Amino acid sequence: MQKRKKLKIAQIAPLWFSIPPKKYGGTERIVSFLTEELIKKGHEVTLFASGDSKTKARLFSVYPESLIKAGYKWQDPFWNLENLSEVFKRANNFDILHSHLDVWTLPFQQLTKTPVLHTLHNQLYKASITREGEKRPSRLDIFERHKRETLAVFISKSEREKSAVRLPKSWVIYNGIDTSQFKFNPEPEDHFIWIARIDPFKGIENAIAVAERAGVKLLLAGRLDPYRKDYFEERIRPHLSSKIKYLGELSGKELSNFYEKARACLYPIEWEEPFGLVMTEAMACGTPVIAFDRGSAKEVVKDGKSGFVVNNIKEMVKAIRKIDKIKREDCRKWVEEKFDYRRMVDDYENLYYKIITK
Repeated sequence: MQKRKKLKIAQIAPLWFSIPPKKYGGTERIVSFLTEELIKKGHEVTLFASGDSKTKARLFSVYPESLIKAGYKWQDPFWNLENLSEVFKRANNFDILHSHLDVWTLPFQQLTKTPVLHTLHNQLYKASITREGEKRPSRLDIFERHKRETLAVFISKSEREKSAVRLPKSWVIYNGIDTSQFKFNPEPEDHFIWIARIDPFKGIENAIAVAERAGVKLLLAGRLDPYRKDYFEERIRPHLSSKIKYLGELSGKELSNFYEKARACLYPIEWEEPFGLVMTEAMACGTPVIAFDRGSAKEVVKDGKSGFVVNNIKEMVKAIRKIDKIKREDCRKWVEEKFDYRRMVDDYENLYYKIITK
């Protein structure tokens, strides 16, 4: 077998959180896995990320710390655009550019002959939470404008199938996790969990309704952004009690302990989740997932084997009552076989070579 040449790769991360993230940040975790594992494989990787990132790659930063830590708002694109400017000044130094910045990278890609691969970590369709009659998001128009030359990776089949823009050059590569960071626990305690960013479409109110109907204990965890504090005080806090508790945002070191003690993780989302790392992390600990049939749920959860995929609150309550039929060993095995980060990196590496040799 002919030995493949080692590649010069640019990983382009969003600047909102450090690489890897200290707490919240699914995209940033994926970028970190990719960067560090590609280096182990002998490739030369430059990571364009915030200055407080930790990596064995060559780190290039236009800002000394993560933007959220510095107090910037999500809607502010300017430092990320500055980051992209620096990437494309150096584009000819690389064999491939791998962007995790969504639509922002598209207008730049025609400025270089170096292939640009985009991983789409966010849905590419009009969200179900958009009000009827609203104008088509301009983000979709930009994707439409650049669809012919765009090389894209969707992180689930569902995300690609439901895309509002048909990208002719696209692939599906599932996200991966490091299962060694999640301890398997065969004997959980008697409570359920929900974890995500505090947002209505993440299903926190549904999880609370399920717990109240089923009469079970529920622990809630996740990042509470300033703009969601009123929502939390008005819609969530009134339900908190001795049986329903909010623990705040957890660090990476705290996640395994949170997942492994639960009887199941509730995932009653109100949007078409492109992937959902939470589901894989919970199952890696042996904790089954009960998810609404939205987005990638049926791809990530093996219905009846690593949890249950249901349609509504009533069905989720029923699933809670039969959750002990799920073998926790099967949950762990499913994630090890399907969602290991090394498999993900191998898939990306093979795709890089496929793109470069065309």
